[in-house]
Amino acid sequence: MYLFKSISDDIHSAQLVFKQNSKTKRLVLAAVFVSIAAVLQAAGGLLPGMGYLISPFATAPILFCSILSLPLGAMSYFLTNLLLLILQPSELIIFPFTTGLLGLGTGIAFYFLKKRISIIAFGATLLTIGIINLLYVFKFPVLGPTVSGSFSILTTGSIFLFSFFYNWIWVVIGLTFLKRFKKFLT
Repeated sequence: MYLFKSISDDIHSAQLVFKQNSKTKRLVLAAVFVSIAAVLQAAGGLLPGMGYLISPFATAPILFCSILSLPLGAMSYFLTNLLLLILQPSELIIFPFTTGLLGLGTGIAFYFLKKRISIIAFGATLLTIGIINLLYVFKFPVLGPTVSGSFSILTTGSIFLFSFFYNWIWVVIGLTFLKRFKKFLT
């Protein structure tokens, strides 16, 4: 079954090829990823309506950077938060708990886990924890007024199922991107 297959060796070979580049080139690439992530996340506040369709794509630069290098992935996550503090502070509560956390967590999972199902479940669990924190700890209505402020197992289960499916899409995108990105690095 597709979910129980191991990820291919393309991921590890892309990481090795990326590490062969100079430190300057790796830092510049991480800086490009940071700026792209900040602009995509800020689109939610700068372009009401259409921007909310663009802002979920802020996961991609953090994910790609985290897959290639964990230290650069963590750095890109924190620098994107700092850049959002300047560009669009209202998006700063969303990014660290949802899109950024998903990208960083899935990138970490690519590094340490081999099976697709475990990678997807790890990222989905982190995204669920982030959304639950926003909903119940910070009382921020990230899912709109339809979800009540009191804890519910049904709501938590629904959030996890959505997170699992959503992260599955990002894992497929990440694998596809890295197969092509490896050719770009060589």
